Amino acid sequence: MKDLPFSSISELLGYTKSYNTPFYLYDQETIEAQCKELKQSFSWAEEFQNYFAVKANPNPHILNIIKQQGFGVDCSSFAELLLAEATGFTKEEIFFTSNNTTLEEYRKAIELGAIINFDDTSHLQKVKDDIGLPDHVCFRYNPGSLRNGNDILGNPSEAKFGLTYEQLLKGYSEAKLLGCEKFSLHTMIISNSLDEDELFQTAEMMFELVKDLKTKLDIRIRQVNLGGGFGIPYKPTDKSVSTKSLGTKIQKLYENMLSNDDFLPFKLCFECGRFITGPAGILVTRIINKKRTYKNYLGVDASIANLLRPAMYGSYHHCSHIRDTECQEIVDRKLQNEDVENSVYDVIGSLCENNDKLATDRDIGTNVSVGDLLVFHDTGAHCSAMGFNYNGKLQCAEYIRQPTGELKLIKRAETYADLFSTIIWPEKLS
Repeated sequence: MKDLPFSSISELLGYTKSYNTPFYLYDQETIEAQCKELKQSFSWAEEFQNYFAVKANPNPHILNIIKQQGFGVDCSSFAELLLAEATGFTKEEIFFTSNNTTLEEYRKAIELGAIINFDDTSHLQKVKDDIGLPDHVCFRYNPGSLRNGNDILGNPSEAKFGLTYEQLLKGYSEAKLLGCEKFSLHTMIISNSLDEDELFQTAEMMFELVKDLKTKLDIRIRQVNLGGGFGIPYKPTDKSVSTKSLGTKIQKLYENMLSNDDFLPFKLCFECGRFITGPAGILVTRIINKKRTYKNYLGVDASIANLLRPAMYGSYHHCSHIRDTECQEIVDRKLQNEDVENSVYDVIGSLCENNDKLATDRDIGTNVSVGDLLVFHDTGAHCSAMGFNYNGKLQCAEYIRQPTGELKLIKRAETYADLFSTIIWPEKLS
């Protein structure tokens, strides 16, 4: 059975008596534990840093927990820079990755003192002419056909992100000529990987680039950002990445590299978002309808407007059934074996789109009733953040469970007034 981040099912049932479904619920202690695991696994690396990917979960309350753990933030838009600023992140605690970026965004990032990560060398001169280049710049490497990707980011050779090897060398050369004095290196080529060897290969690739830049351009890299990509076990059968084992392997690689007198120490960084907050969130929704045509359907009060990943990527979010009766037993959909013939459902929302399915052909179990709860696991990253308003759907409330067990509202549910607030209404026709 896949555990929920709560002390008891009765506690969760109690929450649903006070708060309307659907809602997102995050667990502070789980977020803190994930941060500590990553820090401990790379404690050997002097000044180790993880820049939490703000796009994973941009709520300021979440970002504040991240800040208290000593991590920075990875931003890629003006809004994310504003959130970082409002939460108190400053200077090189902010890593700003460009991607078809406007001058307005560059200006804000430079104003905050962020590390600027370029993925287009043509932007160097543009930024210099507009506001001036900072003395510390970074470039994003895309290895192309040398590495494989996955369904989320795609293969590197087909991805819009980053620079080729030749462009990378050109970028550092130009930046040096333009007066930049400090240099970092970045890549992000895979997402949600559970393959430790695959993640280690990224470190090998990047450390070789550090050598190339020193040998060919006499560029000293001061910081290497290996990106994110650490997966989480969405399915009960998935095996977690051992950050401790990965950290030990990368440590040996790093120390072997530094045994050569030509290389000086550099700061090691990641930009993990999913790994930090993904396991700390659940989406709680209620069954409002049961329907049978050519398939069995469970209609819930959430939709892909709240949880897009299954429709967008075909992603799996484990789903648990909680009977909202005096019985407090949680019936795990993956392991329930009773009456399998009548236990498989598509879990659907009410959007006018056939892909509005939170789960497809999922073994929910028997004795499922309208009014029961469904809980979607591991929704703390790239879930609420990807919500949308198509079909006039409203975004749900978000709460965080504090170490005391008390819930704190960190984002209220949208209203129709919110939805219509930007419309310039036409005058009524007589």
